[in-house]
Amino acid sequence: MVRFVDEYRDGALARKLAREIAALASEPVRIMEVCGGHTHAIAKHGLEDLLPPEVEFLHGPGCPVCVIPMGRVDDAIALAEQGVTLATFGDLMRVPGRRGSLLEARAGGADVRMVYSPLDALDLARREPGREIAFFAIGFETTAPATAVTLLRARDEGVANFSVFCNHVTIVPPLRAILDTPGTRIDAFIAPGHVSTVIGTQPYEFIPREYGKQVVVAAFEPLDLLASTAMILRQRAEGRCEVENQYTRVVRPEGNPHALEAIAETMELRDTFEWRGLGWIPASALRLRPAFAAFDAEERFEMPGERVPDRKACQCGQVLVGAIKPHECKVFGTACTPERPLGTCMVSAEGACAAYYAYGRHAA
Repeated sequence: MVRFVDEYRDGALARKLAREIAALASEPVRIMEVCGGHTHAIAKHGLEDLLPPEVEFLHGPGCPVCVIPMGRVDDAIALAEQGVTLATFGDLMRVPGRRGSLLEARAGGADVRMVYSPLDALDLARREPGREIAFFAIGFETTAPATAVTLLRARDEGVANFSVFCNHVTIVPPLRAILDTPGTRIDAFIAPGHVSTVIGTQPYEFIPREYGKQVVVAAFEPLDLLASTAMILRQRAEGRCEVENQYTRVVRPEGNPHALEAIAETMELRDTFEWRGLGWIPASALRLRPAFAAFDAEERFEMPGERVPDRKACQCGQVLVGAIKPHECKVFGTACTPERPLGTCMVSAEGACAAYYAYGRHAA
């Protein structure tokens, strides 16, 4: 039984799994790892170099910062320029919008503060009752429960100067959108581990049932990803097509019912939402329920709400759907770097471009 982190990075076990994968890889297979955490683990530990050329990893839209469209960043900047204190995560402060980033807005005098959780933002509202505090909430079902719990606490405590600019998204609709895109070249999926701790494994059942592609929910260490790849190839060799769970130490088929209940109490699906690289996807994001309108920044404050096209030179959208690898973008590592990013994939700690740049995967 594996108990410690170093055991999940055992070189001998990794080589053994790589040999098994090589023996199973009788034909080319393209596996999309949906989560940005998986992308970084693959790049950091050089997993692609261990695997035969028949196995190719494609990078998906599971980085929450990366999928935020420029128009929503502009909305947040407009909010901060109204005298509202905008609290958000560090990565999001550097995401470029049409009018610059939140970090640049702060340099220009807007009150933008970095926090580590929505509860930190709520604490700001408690400590500064004379100021309006808005939390710029992003993330998949992984981070939505924390926002939900914070909203419930704000309601119960009657913190009237706290609000949420909700940009939480859900994982299933973009996967379906990618699968419905003509020319999609994905054979199987490594499903996101953190999201699955909340939603479970059952929501992915439509992929093998409707599209005939294997799915394995995976954890984040090198051996986890190699084991998940081997599980996919075993399914293919045995003529099976199903959802399997490699991350059994955390993920349950039904997910986390308490987290799901908190989300359901505070949020509901939007009719549609814009995704970077995927456009408008129906029922793919969350907004606050009417019962929480008093805490909804979109209800309380004026924001432009305009659609802003991506910069023409930036190919983040193609990276997010697995159409190209980061190093194939024409501005990767030249006009677009972590210090001066043109797109979100180079900004986020989970971005595929940031992973390739950080770990030297320029020609992977």
